[in-house]
Amino acid sequence: MDLRELLERGRPEPWSHGGKIPWHEPGFSARMLHEHLSQTHDLASRRSSKIDAQVAWLDREVLPDGARILDLGCGPGFYTSRLAKHGHRCVGIDFSPAAIDYATSEATTKLLDCTYVLGDLRTSDFGSEFDVVLFLYGEFNTFRPQEAAELLRRIRASLKPGGHVVLEVHTEEQVRGLGTAAPSWYVSDHGLFGDEPHLCLIDCEWCPGLRASAERFTVFRGGRSKPDTHVCTTQAYADSEYDRLLDSSGLVSIQRRVSSADAQADAGGGLLMITAEAPAP
Repeated sequence: MDLRELLERGRPEPWSHGGKIPWHEPGFSARMLHEHLSQTHDLASRRSSKIDAQVAWLDREVLPDGARILDLGCGPGFYTSRLAKHGHRCVGIDFSPAAIDYATSEATTKLLDCTYVLGDLRTSDFGSEFDVVLFLYGEFNTFRPQEAAELLRRIRASLKPGGHVVLEVHTEEQVRGLGTAAPSWYVSDHGLFGDEPHLCLIDCEWCPGLRASAERFTVFRGGRSKPDTHVCTTQAYADSEYDRLLDSSGLVSIQRRVSSADAQADAGGGLLMITAEAPAP
């Protein structure tokens, strides 16, 4: 790529290049699993001690004994495997083949009551009669607004009457912060975007009209004339908009709290944890 072409290509746009980094590609998925398992950062998953604390809170404050749980975007099964050890029955759905393979292997080896499904949340069958649905770590905000609304309607349909969804979402301030971050770059021998040496440029944009942030990753590798480009989009909602989305899906918000202090420190503003109920007919 000519340097002028790089300089003149414009700012990143939300939902361009698919709007998500390629979790589903086998090679990318395997490299992402390495990041999930890392205990040096919380960029892919929270570190183990933080997940332990959050699972203890869920088990104490939200879950009935022996709950049937659906974890959307379950990743390598960090929450489901721990919850199964508390006596709960878990189903996890995720887009990443490496994460699902890892979670399935752990469940088989440790005899955990967990079932995992490889699938896109936008099209996967969620099933029904769950006591609790988990949708954690801001994953909800990575879907287009119309997709997010449909996901909530399908979550409502998957719950028993009186069942709960625990929705961990980004605050509007946090999403704006993602889009207004300063440009950066790094060079790596190998990493998330490739097994070979590469240069990654990162630039961000907050789009007030769409109320979404776009993070663009431009990856240069030796021997290639053009870089790979990935855009990760995060949608912002005001608190009142979360309430309207829940209400329109038939869910009733019953509790909201700032998520764990570790998320506030690591993610820049904190994640909001909303617990909502599927009322009895």
